[in-house]
Amino acid sequence: MTYSFFSWNVNGLRAILKKGTLEKLLAEKSPDFLCLQETKCKPGQAEFDFEDYDELWNSATRPGYSGTAILTKTAPLSVQTDLPEDLAIKYEWDEDLYGSPLHEGRVLTAEYPEFFLVTVYTPNSKRDLSRLKLRENLWDPAFLAFLKDLEKQKPVVVCGDFNAAATELDLARPKDNEHNAGYTIEERQGIKNLKNAGFIDTFRSLHPDERRYTWWSHLGHAREHNVGWRIDYFFISKALMENLKSAEIYEAISGSDHCPISIELEF
Repeated sequence: MTYSFFSWNVNGLRAILKKGTLEKLLAEKSPDFLCLQETKCKPGQAEFDFEDYDELWNSATRPGYSGTAILTKTAPLSVQTDLPEDLAIKYEWDEDLYGSPLHEGRVLTAEYPEFFLVTVYTPNSKRDLSRLKLRENLWDPAFLAFLKDLEKQKPVVVCGDFNAAATELDLARPKDNEHNAGYTIEERQGIKNLKNAGFIDTFRSLHPDERRYTWWSHLGHAREHNVGWRIDYFFISKALMENLKSAEIYEAISGSDHCPISIELEF
């Protein structure tokens, strides 16, 4: 059995539905699982009915902000929203100017017989780096601890917008962005910590030297000139490496400032 997994930061589910690109993706690719980030809405606020899919939601408390969802052809064994209570207690999650990341719908987990599927919308460090310490000291270590706890039960597939380029291969202008949000030492270390814990960057493992991107700024015709960043990822547990058959990026699919990515796993 081969499962296809897609992930896409849609930058507003209602907006992308109006453009018709989500329906086109589902019709053409027919993924078994489609993970969405930055949905910016709650169930019922977006009018759609994809009859082949169950809808799983985790929406932010704040209206029109953040949020994750999973469209799945297979009903999950269980569903968990956000980080578990023990991690919420272990780390001091003080609210900042933007609120608390624990109430922003940033993590959604579905359990299946062979694996856990986790989709994440990692907090952006912000242009002024006002959320960088939150990333470094709270979010990244807590999220990694969550994944490692899941992995004690069964392998993990984790995907989404990690809001960081891992290496100089993952953005068009690394030297110009060394101290900018998305490419700081601290954010790159967060990705390294995932890899050091045994999680495999699927695209990089199959395409070790390719410069391809998943996000482009709206400024300066960045997408037209392919001045982009690879900040959307599929990571898998090392135990699933033999199951990995493909990892792709779909730069030609428009509708958001991000493009979809995918993997295939064979069981």
